[in-house]
Amino acid sequence: MEIVELLAKNGLVFAFVVIGLVMWVSYQLSDKLSAGRLHGSAIAIIIGLFLAWLGGTISGGSKGLADLTLFSGIGLMGGSMLRDLAIVSTAYGVNMREIRKAGLAGATALALGIIVSFIVGALVAAAFGYTDAISMATIGGGAATYIVGPVTGTALGASSEVIALSVAAGLLKAVLVMIGTPFVAPYIGLNNAKSAMAYGGLMGTTSGVAGGLAATDKRLVPYGAMTATFYTGLGCLMGPSVFYLILLAMFGN
Repeated sequence: MEIVELLAKNGLVFAFVVIGLVMWVSYQLSDKLSAGRLHGSAIAIIIGLFLAWLGGTISGGSKGLADLTLFSGIGLMGGSMLRDLAIVSTAYGVNMREIRKAGLAGATALALGIIVSFIVGALVAAAFGYTDAISMATIGGGAATYIVGPVTGTALGASSEVIALSVAAGLLKAVLVMIGTPFVAPYIGLNNAKSAMAYGGLMGTTSGVAGGLAATDKRLVPYGAMTATFYTGLGCLMGPSVFYLILLAMFGN
């Protein structure tokens, strides 16, 4: 009991230990079971989702594993402060001269990526009966990334059910991008900084792009993550404003 109490009092430190262990196990499974084709980060996300479900089932709470006293530090570690710090920090490995090379192609990819994701997400939401502008904008934001969805939904006052759906959509996209990137890379010329920035702008999900590029070529990660980070920020800005107003004008509710 004394050990449990000690770990609970140092929750954030213990959270780093737990996440480190999960990452180690994930990369071991990646190497042993798929020879690195299924990236360790993708396996870690799957394990994390399972642990969140398990923690929520045991505690009956709404914060997953963080509802258990022993793992309460994970709630802080996985909070918005450290998340945003991790996203922004990826930009510091970028060579600005390489970014300028992306030029119009990078900007076009960024715009298309956001617009197409919102449109597809909104159409899927409408197909399943969520035809009000708030729900369509929120789920459309989730189709962009699992960060844009909750930000949009919170700003617009969406229900917790709709926000949860937006997160689920974003997580599915992140896992698919992470797993699929190494397979499609040879066919789309994803082997240089310029193409990585265009790819990050099109896909948008920072975690998915970073994980997928890490499995493809680790040198490309900062470039893809840079435009993906811009994508997230732009999506958070446009979701509850421009896209919502367009949907409101079209559907009137």
